[in-house]
Amino acid sequence: VQLQASGGGLVQAGGSLRLSCATSGSIVSETPVGWFRQAPGKQREWVAGMRSGVIPNYADSVKGRFTVSRDNTKNMVYLQMNSLKPEDTAVYYCAATLGSRNYWGRGTQVTVSS
Repeated sequence: VQLQASGGGLVQAGGSLRLSCATSGSIVSETPVGWFRQAPGKQREWVAGMRSGVIPNYADSVKGRFTVSRDNTKNMVYLQMNSLKPEDTAVYYCAATLGSRNYWGRGTQVTVSS
């Protein structure tokens, strides 16, 4: 199982970024996937998640601004981030849950300047 996040960068407050997560291995359309982030000096926190047949859900801090989606034909998961705020600055990780185990990809840095 492999996951690789990309698409991070530096953006001004109010701007947008789309993160991508390439998946491989045993991850299929029914596999729950999600995005997490970790800001400097803080614990990793859940941002958004989705699973087959269930409406995606979001942390309150990003609800209405972020959208998670997936393209199963390309084995890709996305996080569209709009109206970015400086407090969204963090390393973002994609993750998948298989059985009782969580798999993590290498993160991508998102920096939002004020």
